[in-house]
Amino acid sequence: MSHAAPHAASEIEGRARFDRIRYAQVWEDADVLAAALKIAPGDTVVSIASAGDNAIALLAQGAERVIAADLNPTQLACVRLRIAAYRTLSHAELLELMGSRPSARRAELLDRVARTLDDDDQAFWAARRDGVERCGVGGIGKFEDYFRLFRTRLLPLVHSRDTIEGLLAPREAAARADYYDRRWNNLRWRMLLKTFFSKTVMGRLGRDPAFFDHAEGSASDQVARNTRQALVDQDPSRNPYLAWILTGTHGDALPLALRPEHFDVIRERIDRLEVRLSTIEALAEQGVRANAFNLSDIFEYMSSAAHEAAYRSVLDCARPGARIAYWNMMAPRRAPASVADRITSDRALEAGLRPIGKAFFYSDFVVETVR
Repeated sequence: MSHAAPHAASEIEGRARFDRIRYAQVWEDADVLAAALKIAPGDTVVSIASAGDNAIALLAQGAERVIAADLNPTQLACVRLRIAAYRTLSHAELLELMGSRPSARRAELLDRVARTLDDDDQAFWAARRDGVERCGVGGIGKFEDYFRLFRTRLLPLVHSRDTIEGLLAPREAAARADYYDRRWNNLRWRMLLKTFFSKTVMGRLGRDPAFFDHAEGSASDQVARNTRQALVDQDPSRNPYLAWILTGTHGDALPLALRPEHFDVIRERIDRLEVRLSTIEALAEQGVRANAFNLSDIFEYMSSAAHEAAYRSVLDCARPGARIAYWNMMAPRRAPASVADRITSDRALEAGLRPIGKAFFYSDFVVETVR
């Protein structure tokens, strides 16, 4: 059975490649997303699919229906595998398969889950079985390859394993600042940030170069500023995204969708998750009406004209009072001026959530409400 479906054209679709897993896990903080969207029982939620983690996390918040939409078919294969894994595995087995915990049996777990999928998805995952065995399902995307190169080839030239493990140890804020200034933020670390997190290197090895067409400023300078926030202002021992970048697993912390307290609820509600090969722009044409929108960072990739058109299509899907949340990395995007009278920006909530967001490479987190 083919998963292909018609969908409205999107500006980025013609400029970036969508023939491989770009993100094998979601790198946006589901905790701040849940706090922003304030899901209520009975809500329909539209979520950019990516690898599916945050769409699944919103099920744990009580959503009646979550539509996970993406224009990359390989990302939707990741979502379908997660749906099958929640149905098939125990919580401990799920963490092993995802790569959150060490495992010597990931291939066996993948085979067990994949047997419940259709022929197309079974073939898709059979071709990636070796990578899953080595790195987990959450470690086989292009973005994760980028971080693995950073972790295995470059970071050891800057810091010892003891220093890395020490960074992730729980400390009070003053002790974190001392460790960062005295042990971590040396010249080699600053040079590594400047080169490896430049737009050129990140575009070639991590994201797609087209994703930076509308970027402003220096990517490496922004990452350097935000990294201090993640390592000093926040507690690094509680950041699963940082733990994966530095160690290749989630460590003692887990993203929302993988926490044990949510596992049974998600398993019970997993059939409420719909997977669609579609752009956000096409959903209104499909009759979707939603109470909340997780838009990831899709506006980052768009010209101003495309951003305005896409935002209008979101409003066409939105019920009154709907909440909209999205991230910016290097392209400043907010509701276009032409629709400003139809939304309210929740600046106070943004200001409270931005400092605690664990996805530290983003520059902004936007929360808006449809009037």
